[in-house]
Amino acid sequence: MARRKTATLNDEAQVDMTPMLDIVFILLIFFIVTTSFVKEAGIEVNRPQAAQSTAQPSANIFIALTDSGLIFMENREVDIQRVRANVERMLAESPEAQVMIQADQDTKHGLVVKVMDQVKAAGIDAISVSAEPK
Repeated sequence: MARRKTATLNDEAQVDMTPMLDIVFILLIFFIVTTSFVKEAGIEVNRPQAAQSTAQPSANIFIALTDSGLIFMENREVDIQRVRANVERMLAESPEAQVMIQADQDTKHGLVVKVMDQVKAAGIDAISVSAEPK
């Protein structure tokens, strides 16, 4: 005769947590991979004021120009000849990148134009110049 196993009061029902933990880790990996991190230019500049300035969607690439003619990208100083190579490298990381030029109000206009020319040569047409609203 076969014996039946009967449930006793001491037996407790347990829930297996392994599938839920797997889902949580998969979601964590998904959010880490799909998150884009903002990289600042690395310095603060005294931006000019503009009455007609508008808020732009966030840019991925920031280039800061100081009043003394220094160019900063990703917290480091670069010269004008290296701007294009740096922008091309960043463009390879995020193909839909936009550039924000943060020029000091005392920066020479010619340097801003040279930087914009290097960015265009790297293949980015979406260039914004940062200004303070009045």
